[in-house]
Amino acid sequence: MTETQSPSSARTIRIGDFAPDFVARSTKGEVKLSSYRGRWLIFFSHPADFTPVCTTEFLGLARMKAEFAALDCALLGLSVDSLYAHLAWVRAIEQQFGASIDFPIIEDPSMVIGHAFGMIDAASTDAMAMRSAYFIDPKGVVRAVTCYPPNVGRSADEMLRLIAALQAVDDGKGFAPEGWQPGQPLLAPPPNGSADLPEGADWFCRTLP
Repeated sequence: MTETQSPSSARTIRIGDFAPDFVARSTKGEVKLSSYRGRWLIFFSHPADFTPVCTTEFLGLARMKAEFAALDCALLGLSVDSLYAHLAWVRAIEQQFGASIDFPIIEDPSMVIGHAFGMIDAASTDAMAMRSAYFIDPKGVVRAVTCYPPNVGRSADEMLRLIAALQAVDDGKGFAPEGWQPGQPLLAPPPNGSADLPEGADWFCRTLP
């Protein structure tokens, strides 16, 4: 049994919102979203098991599990398929590609979690639009959201980069520029007014020392 808000009260989850809590069955046992508090979490959905694009995404995430763990970031998947379909798919991936899917995959056959997060609207009758990812901080706040079409795969490298960037700017002292990678300089926040303008022509786009 899943516990979350009803589809009629669903709205799109935006950056800065608290992620709606729920309890659901998964390939690793019962999962409660709030149990991930205290660490970073990527909660991502896919339309269905045994689909080619989603299989490559899971392979990419499994390949980089050590990198995500080094950032203290957990992974949590979801689709509308049943728990038994999830288990069969995980086994098929392991047998076919030799990759172990160690993170939980939640079942959402009634699409109640998808509706609660706004992955799909209340009128949706299938899960083809459920290709969202929510980057959630240790306090349970959504810090970034991505949404992809069913025919284009997400990049595990970019998901990892985004988590690293969110952590790097978490103290509010800097911004991450385009393509930022760990170890590279951050950007200085914009000045609050003319009194705070630094000297030089690059006042509007400066890197931190």
